[in-house]
Amino acid sequence: MLQVSYIREHKDYVLERLAVKNFTDVALIDSIIELDDERKRIQNESDAIASEANASAKMIGDLMRQGKKEEAEEIKSKSSVYKEQVRELTDRLSEVEKELLSKIVLVPNLPHVSVPLGKTPDDNEVVLTHGEIPVFDTQAIPHWELLTKYDIVDLELGVKVTGAGFPVYKGKGARLQRALINFFLDQAGEQGYQELEVPIMVNEDSAFATGQLPDKEGQMYYVTNDDLYLIPTAEVPVTNLYRDVIVKQEQFPIQHCAYTPCFRREAGSYGAHVRGLNRLHQFDKVELVQLVQPEKSYEVIEEMSSYIQGLLQKLELPYRVLRLCGGDMSFTSALTYDMEVYSAAQERWLEVSSVSNFETYQSNRLKVRYKNDEGKMTLAHTLNGSALALPRIVASILENNQTANGIRIPKVLVPYTGFEVIN
Repeated sequence: MLQVSYIREHKDYVLERLAVKNFTDVALIDSIIELDDERKRIQNESDAIASEANASAKMIGDLMRQGKKEEAEEIKSKSSVYKEQVRELTDRLSEVEKELLSKIVLVPNLPHVSVPLGKTPDDNEVVLTHGEIPVFDTQAIPHWELLTKYDIVDLELGVKVTGAGFPVYKGKGARLQRALINFFLDQAGEQGYQELEVPIMVNEDSAFATGQLPDKEGQMYYVTNDDLYLIPTAEVPVTNLYRDVIVKQEQFPIQHCAYTPCFRREAGSYGAHVRGLNRLHQFDKVELVQLVQPEKSYEVIEEMSSYIQGLLQKLELPYRVLRLCGGDMSFTSALTYDMEVYSAAQERWLEVSSVSNFETYQSNRLKVRYKNDEGKMTLAHTLNGSALALPRIVASILENNQTANGIRIPKVLVPYTGFEVIN
């Protein structure tokens, strides 16, 4: 979340940047500043009364030592009034702080100055395109038909066991999944990311700290009896490892990777664009997370983008990079690049990765700080990226590499799969 002090000191700039995300609730910003004024007034009044109470206590002690018991008792009788006043102010302060928090979490992160204007995905900026789109002699077969033809993923069996959006991977399909996971983890390790294995359920504090709550509660699966949430991405548990932690500056950059299954309700998702593996409720993903000094975070996001592009190049997949416009960005992001792979059979681009810089939006909730060179306690910047999400990568590999003799496996994956063709 944004810092109240920053909103106060840069109100006009905050409103200007928020307008890029199509946020125009000036009244909310005004109410946040007013509540902060009220918070400060109550705190000052409470401090003043506490100071009077302390002075009175010292005076009582002095009078008692001088044998002036009656005068001391007279002052002492007023101390209960001080206590009641402080108690009332403390209760009021708690109410104001709670209301202030409830309002400030409704304000999205400020978009970076490079974020283009726009309201829909059509307004996203194409940064670059790489690779050649495959051309077939005959009509390319969509991956959902290839899954059945080669018996590698059973969508209907998943419906039987759980429901739509929970596929069952079989034989070479399961091997391909495992190969991709291991390849992505090995590549991340070579890049300097420390591999973690983390819980796939988190508590409410963790979901709040990374910004899933209160913005995305409708997209997460909730375990009612235990008050836990199934993770939508490993970003949530990995980043929360540093909640309420003061890190040492020499630890930067903090780089982690983690493979987890991910769970998303994707409420309201219907139509041809979600067929097959295009959109699932459960899917596998390798996630990258970094914590860095503020002055380095925009250099780091470019490095992360380049690294993810390198994975797509090794998989021999044509892709493009988009800089998301204000209207298509997440609530918490300051800058997001999407990587999309071209699907030959569907004849459209499929998002396979997002890499985002959250600046201090998450770290302010997490309270993850460090001492800078001047010895000042400073919030770190947090970033994450998919490297990569598997379903649409699998779909693109199947569709783009289909031949008359089966589906060709990218060379870089053959040591992991143990086979060169799915047939």
